[in-house]
Amino acid sequence: MPDDDGIERALVVMAHPDDIDFACSGTVALWTGSGIEVTYLLVTDGEAGGDDRTLNTEEMAALRREEQRKAAAAVGVDDVRFLGHPDGSVVPDLALRCDIARVIRQVRPDRVVIPSPERDWSALAASHPDHLATGEAGINAVYPDARNPHAHTALLANEGLRPWSVPEVWVAHPPAADRFSDVTDVIDRKFAALAAHASQIPDIREVEPAVRGWLAGNAARGGLPEGRLAEAFRVVDTR
Repeated sequence: MPDDDGIERALVVMAHPDDIDFACSGTVALWTGSGIEVTYLLVTDGEAGGDDRTLNTEEMAALRREEQRKAAAAVGVDDVRFLGHPDGSVVPDLALRCDIARVIRQVRPDRVVIPSPERDWSALAASHPDHLATGEAGINAVYPDARNPHAHTALLANEGLRPWSVPEVWVAHPPAADRFSDVTDVIDRKFAALAAHASQIPDIREVEPAVRGWLAGNAARGGLPEGRLAEAFRVVDTR
């Protein structure tokens, strides 16, 4: 794990409720446990997720927002925000970049986490179009938008949000990881967060073996001892 000295605030930007909990909630638990203040930003409400056809889209969206808040609480996060872009139709346009840049300027994070904007042909499910679009818009919101006084000028002129330069970005579950976060000691909190998404994961015991296998593979790639579990990232210096 890189040195967290000087890191006070982190912003995690993902496409759907539960994306954070699959990708990096163990690492978030480590951060909040060390005193880092973490904010979640979900681009969509996840209204297109799940197989429950008894709920309309508004009801599903409300349910998934509540599930994400419960999942966040399990790893020490109480600031959870939603942009409300349509689930399944996310595009990395200027509107989304502005929405993310707004929150960056509000939160003023030392670290931002985004999904990978690169398609992973070996694990296609992770490369959902909404994930790719969120990653692309997220990195563009970090650089150049949030720091550029000439980008989205209404953020400063109308909302008083001064530019903010994010020092580093962590790309979650990238095709080529270079940082491996040992989450073995907080794995129960990660599974508690995942279990909060009951509309998507009716029985956490059904997905736990696959998640453990994935995390064990990350740990092996990161050179951690046998029996350890890790979440994988690529860390980008964006100063």
